[in-house]
Amino acid sequence: MLKRTPLYNAHLAMGARMVEFGGWEMPVQYRGIIDEHHAVRNRAGLFDISHMGRFMIRGPQAEAFLQRMVTCDVSTIPLGHASYGLLCRPDGGIVDDVFLYHLPDEFMMVVNAANRAKDWDWLQQHTTRFEVEIEDRSERWAMLALQGPQAEHLLAGAEDSTTADIGSLPFHGVAMTTIFGQNALIARTGYTGEDGFEIFFEAQSAERFWYGLLALGGNAVQACGLGARDSLRFEACLALYGHEIDETINPYEARLGWVVKLNKGDFIGREALQAIKAAGISRRLVGFEMVGKGIARSGYPVQRVCGETVGFVTSGMPSPTLGRPLGMAYVPTDLSSEGSEFDVVIRERPVRARVVKMPFYKPRYKR
Repeated sequence: MLKRTPLYNAHLAMGARMVEFGGWEMPVQYRGIIDEHHAVRNRAGLFDISHMGRFMIRGPQAEAFLQRMVTCDVSTIPLGHASYGLLCRPDGGIVDDVFLYHLPDEFMMVVNAANRAKDWDWLQQHTTRFEVEIEDRSERWAMLALQGPQAEHLLAGAEDSTTADIGSLPFHGVAMTTIFGQNALIARTGYTGEDGFEIFFEAQSAERFWYGLLALGGNAVQACGLGARDSLRFEACLALYGHEIDETINPYEARLGWVVKLNKGDFIGREALQAIKAAGISRRLVGFEMVGKGIARSGYPVQRVCGETVGFVTSGMPSPTLGRPLGMAYVPTDLSSEGSEFDVVIRERPVRARVVKMPFYKPRYKR
C-alpha cells in the first residue's frame, strides 16, 4: 500500500497525474512538467513535499549526538539557521543527505522520503552513548515548498505582519511565523536553484495552506509536481539520492567534500574519509552536454572513446531552461576536466558527450 500525504485528495481534485515515488503516491505533474518548470524559474511554484521525513532531536546532548552522526559542523549552525549535511557509513558511503534546522531547545532533521525508515533506524542505533530523544514528526506536520523569484513577495502577503519578517530572513534562515492565522515554521531553503521557502505546519491545516498559497498574487503561483522538482534540481546540479549519491558513493566523488568537516572532531566515517581525501579519488561526478544526437538517461553506460566502459550516467534530460541535452555522470578522474570527451551508450549506440562546468544553471539564492 502506497503512502499518501494530507494533500492527496487536493492533488486529485486538481487533475494531477499521480505516480509512485519512494513508497508514496505523489503528483508528478499538473499542467505539464515544462510549464511548471518555467513557472518556478520566472514566477513561483508550489510543491507538496510532505512525503519527506522530519525528525526532532532534543536533549542535553543533542548537539554532541548530531556532531557524531553528520559530516557538517553542527556547533557552527546558529540558532535560527539551517545547514546541509550528510549521514555517512564507517566506510564513507553516504547513508543520506539531510538538512539540519537549529530551533529553540531542539534540532530538526529533514531526510529523504525513501530513506525515512532507514535513517530513523540508523539514528536509533547510535543513541546509546548520548542523552538524547528523537521524535518522528513526519505524520504530524505537513511540508510545502514555495519556490521562485516572486516567492518572497508573495509569501509576505500571506504572513501575519506581527510576526517574523519574511523579507529579512537570510538564506538558510529559519523562523516561526503566522500564515493564514496558523502557526508555521518557515525556512529559506529549497531544491530548485531559486530563492524560496519551505514551510512546516500541522498536517490538519494542509489544504488551507495549499489552496491559500496557490491563490496568492492571482495566477502567480502554480502547483508543481515531482517532474518539475527533478528538472529544476537537475539544472542546478543538486544531488538526488539514488542517482548522484548512495551508500556506494563517498562525498569527495560526489563533489560534496565541502560539507565534510574533518577538523570538527570524530564522526561516523571520519577515518575513512580522511584516508580517501589523502589518497585521492579515482572517479568524480561531472556535468556534460551531448555533442552527438541523443538524450542521456540515468543508468546509461559511459565509455572511453576507445569503447571501454568506465562509468555511468546518474541523471540526464533536455534542459528546459538552457534548451540542450545535458547530464551528470561518474567518470574516471582523468576524464573529469572541462572539455574532456567520452561516449554515452544510448540504445546500444555510443554518442559523444563533452564535460561542461557545473552547475548548468547558476542558482539564484538570496544570500
